[in-house]
Amino acid sequence: MKKAVMLFAEGYEEVEALMTADILIRGGVELKLVSITESMQVTGSHGITVSMDSTLEQISLEEQDAIILPGGMPGTKKLGDSERVTKALNHMNEEGKIVAAICAAPSVLGACGILEGRKATCYPGFEDQLTGADFVDEMAVVDGNVVTSRGLGTSMEFGFTLLQQLVSKEKAEEIRQQIVFKYNVVSK
Repeated sequence: MKKAVMLFAEGYEEVEALMTADILIRGGVELKLVSITESMQVTGSHGITVSMDSTLEQISLEEQDAIILPGGMPGTKKLGDSERVTKALNHMNEEGKIVAAICAAPSVLGACGILEGRKATCYPGFEDQLTGADFVDEMAVVDGNVVTSRGLGTSMEFGFTLLQQLVSKEKAEEIRQQIVFKYNVVSK
């Protein structure tokens, strides 16, 4: 079973975090919701508080296959300002493990140098913070071990992309079918 951690800071974007978490868990990934502070309760940018499984200090990165950052403000800024977070991201990247971020959070990867020479995407207006990256206007972008996505509206695609990277394309498609997620829209 693949293992992943999702890092939470006060002011995270709730849907980006929880949609991605739900898809990964449905797909069989052992996901831990991890506070970057000592608090086991973290409140999002829209006032929704979520209980964490652990704190970053308590996690062994050696056991993890992926590290994931939800976006949101001021959550993204707090993630980027945390030395523990940037050390964890750089460690996972150096080990060739999946490093993923959505919305404004790819800017944290940019600041760490992780996007240098890679294709990446982000929330509109943060393109200049993808230091060293070649910006791609797609819902989700995979370049090697790095996965980035645009925002709340691309949360499902971000989750499926991560599930495909961690488990398989078949498992991602199975979960798409289970939750009735389709690409086409029919209108009268």
